[in-house]
Amino acid sequence: MTHSLANFMKSFFSHYLPVQRGLSSNTIASYRDAIRLILCFVAEQIKKPVDALDVEDLTETVVLDFLDFLQQQRGCSPQTRNVRLAAIRSLFAFIARTQPELLAQCQQIRAIPLKRTEHVSVDYLEEDELQALMDALDPGTRTGVRDQALLLLLYNTGARVSEIVTLKLDGLRLNGNAQVNLKGKGDKHRRCPLWPETVSAINDYLKQRNPRQAETQNLFLNANGAPITRFGIRHVIGKYAAMAGEQCPSLKSKTVTPHTLRHTTAMHLLRAGNDINMVSYWLGHADINTTHVYLEIDMEMKRNMIEKTVAPNIRE
Repeated sequence: MTHSLANFMKSFFSHYLPVQRGLSSNTIASYRDAIRLILCFVAEQIKKPVDALDVEDLTETVVLDFLDFLQQQRGCSPQTRNVRLAAIRSLFAFIARTQPELLAQCQQIRAIPLKRTEHVSVDYLEEDELQALMDALDPGTRTGVRDQALLLLLYNTGARVSEIVTLKLDGLRLNGNAQVNLKGKGDKHRRCPLWPETVSAINDYLKQRNPRQAETQNLFLNANGAPITRFGIRHVIGKYAAMAGEQCPSLKSKTVTPHTLRHTTAMHLLRAGNDINMVSYWLGHADINTTHVYLEIDMEMKRNMIEKTVAPNIRE
């Protein structure tokens, strides 16, 4: 007796992931892509239609072949491989809960280990590099007004690019104690206060914000009046980073992305003497160990630490 994969897919994506595990829509979309890739891979390998695949077709050997395919044929990094494997593990955890007779097969696949990845230092901007990036903006143009508000908000809050893309007008409070309500991973909300400079830049942008459809509530729009995408924001920041590199040569050796600004916010908050627990809360980290990476890379902090330590006397 075989078990059709089709019988598990709907409840896996519509109930198990969002309701039982409480995963965000972005994570579910990532899992969906991973499952789509392996289903297409297996169907091609065994010459069987995707909609006719059985659970028994996804053996441990087939999954390992798929993971090798990701790295060798598609050029995926070990990190991406591990993300795909996490999705497959989750699917078989769900199958094991509903079909105990498949427990042995599920255990084999869930036992496939994650690949060790290199520890990569995060890139961030020094104060002069950040200033050069802001100086590259031209607030005298329509897109310049938007981009100034965008970059200031990213640096002010340390927000993820997904949080800025999904930010709606009703998530802003620009009078009194100005603040923004960000929706992060796992649909967790956090509020960040705003500098007067950020409030001023957003107000300037709102005066000329022109959505293509009146009901569009996303704060930031592209040149066509549609909600801006993650790739659109990445393009904007990359453009200004290239321009700023002419005035600040050290920027040319860095890949400046929206996440670089998030790292920059974290580093500057820590350098200002803020407690690491507060910085973790500010960034919306679920685990404070994620924030510890910034302590590891800041040479200025390390230099201050060593200067407070007296070296031993060296005999002439």
